[in-house]
This record gives sequence, structure tokens and C-alpha cells, in this order.
Amino acid sequence: MATHKLFIRLDSVNKVENKDKLREIVDGCIRGKRKFQKQLFEMYYGKMMAICYRYAKDADEAQDIVQNGFIKVFNKLEVYNFDGSLEGWIRRIMVNTAIDQIRKNKRDPFLIEDEDRIQNIEEDVPFTGDEDEFYSKLKAETAIKAISNLSPAYRMVFNMYVIEGFTHKEIAEYLGISEGTSKSNLAKAKQKLRSELTEKFANLSENE
Repeated sequence: MATHKLFIRLDSVNKVENKDKLREIVDGCIRGKRKFQKQLFEMYYGKMMAICYRYAKDADEAQDIVQNGFIKVFNKLEVYNFDGSLEGWIRRIMVNTAIDQIRKNKRDPFLIEDEDRIQNIEEDVPFTGDEDEFYSKLKAETAIKAISNLSPAYRMVFNMYVIEGFTHKEIAEYLGISEGTSKSNLAKAKQKLRSELTEKFANLSENE
């Protein structure tokens, strides 16, 4: 029992020390110290690159989004108040940067061709148990590659809804589209993604 309490106490101390260290790094970045900027960049680069790659058409575009995203992070750190997770705060900036960059590179990239013919689509439901099991069998890089092959409209809505947890209302506001367009893009993204992953999974099974 005493050992268990000791572990809890040490864990609490570590969390305090980690938070203090994070504050030190953030304060250093705000003061423009390259040492701390480098530390913050290295702490989150891998995770942010993985996020941006899901939105980008290739690794080069993902790299551009990450670089531009961190520029925004360093410029906005003064407004971060430690109320929530720093990683979550940085993640949201990266997603916004991806949206801005894709919008800049292509006119109306988030619309669908038959938007005028959208019918009332019910709120999307989570993946079924069978779908969860299906996707869990696939290697992460296979799924990421399949997502990257989606059109910008489908890829953006899929990432924002399924992975980032945005609602269709929030997606519509971010992308300047209707909620119906968001729901339709998501439904079609899932259909295309499942079709491609089913084929890839069949090929993987044959080669095992």
C-alpha cells in the first residue's frame, strides 16, 4: 500500500515538473529564444506531420503545412493560457492551416459536383462494429495512403468529422459549405475509402 502511494506521489510530481518545463519552453518561445523554439518544434513535429499528411496530397504539401502551421504557433503562443492541452491547441492550428492552404490552392475545393441535388441526409452514424474490426486489421500506413487518395472535399470532411471530432455544423462553418454538403461528402468519402481499403486488404491477404 505504501509503495502504491509512493508511485502516485511520484507521478504527481512528474506531472508538475512536466507542466513547469512546458511553461518554460512556451515562455522561451514567446521571448524568441531559438533553443526553446527548437525544443517545441521537435516535441510536436512528428505528431503534427502525421496530422497534416492526412490533409495534404503528398509529403511535400504536408511539410509546407507543418512549417506554416508552426510559424502561426510561434506567433500566437502569447494567447495560449494553459487552460487546455498545448498539443490540442497546436493541432487545431495545424488543421486550420491545412484548410487555408487547400482553399488557397484550389477554388471551391470542398464542394461536390452535384451539390444542388443533395437530399436531406440524416446525421452520420459511427462506424459499425464490423467496420471498426475491418479498419483495425489494416496497417496504419495503408489507411493513411487511402485517405490521401480521396479528393480534397472528401478528405477534408472525413478527417475533420471522423478523426478530429468536428460536428457537421462546425465543418460547414469552417469550410463555407452547407451541412448537407458536409454530410454528403462524408458519406461518399466513407464509400470510396471502404472500396479502396477492401481491395487493398484483399491483396494483402493474398500475399500473406
